[in-house]
Amino acid sequence: MAQRTAEARARDIHRDHRQPPRPSLANKAERRKALRLAYGDSMGRGRWVDIDRIDGEAVEIAEKDPGQAIRYYWNIPDAGSGSWLDGEKWDARKAVREVPDGTPVVLALDGSDVDDWTVIRAETQDGYQFTPTYGPDRTPTVWNPADHGGQVPRLEVAAAVDELMARYTVVRMYCDPPYWETEVDELAARFGEKRVIRWETYRTTQMHAAAERLVTDVVKTDSGFTHDGCETTGLHVRNARKAARPGRRYVLKKASPSQKIDACVVSIICHEAAGDVTAGGLWPQPKKRKKIIVRR
Repeated sequence: MAQRTAEARARDIHRDHRQPPRPSLANKAERRKALRLAYGDSMGRGRWVDIDRIDGEAVEIAEKDPGQAIRYYWNIPDAGSGSWLDGEKWDARKAVREVPDGTPVVLALDGSDVDDWTVIRAETQDGYQFTPTYGPDRTPTVWNPADHGGQVPRLEVAAAVDELMARYTVVRMYCDPPYWETEVDELAARFGEKRVIRWETYRTTQMHAAAERLVTDVVKTDSGFTHDGCETTGLHVRNARKAARPGRRYVLKKASPSQKIDACVVSIICHEAAGDVTAGGLWPQPKKRKKIIVRR
């Protein structure tokens, strides 16, 4: 409940979020310095928080789950055990830039109805992934049902897709169809079955391979993958956990019911779409400029 309140867009919420630099858990001086920053005025002589007790509890928990200790006692977001991807490595790929209208891109849509979020992400040929915007207010293509009376506004999503199809050269769009079968079929009929394609995330083999592709391209040093630093996507990446499946594969699950991962899933299938388009040689080739020779 606290996390949901902290992440809400309402303006009448006071957020006192003290986040110190990440300490080395093996270094007592660093731990205590960071604790004093995290606890602020509540810690010190005559205050109600005892640094010796807090430090002792944190060290004890850190023996088995350092990520949990970092989250609970230093107020620092941490992927924790079983995480799909290190959030800091994801953040390191941030390189914000403008994507001009007409740019060839792929899109991905993961739709929901009343609980999970609906998100659209895009990726360019050179591996820049971003959350596009739509409408007169340039609203990000992220829909939280709680912000829309408890249900995703499907007409707004459809309007956003229409605008993105007109603004960019959309080579391919992957859609996860559950709850959106009719809408996906309508999009395929309008924009072509070779452009709008169903991509079911419940397929263990395919989803595992796609997730591993994105992990590899995020962590390898010579990767060209970058992204826009979308806060929702970064949070959802941190919320994603691995759930084991037969054949040494995994699918993604939430760290808890309230910790959404929809933008993370969209990023995975969007990157898969980009890879498939590259493998198929489907990216539009840049037009060659004609040379005009003037003879005098």
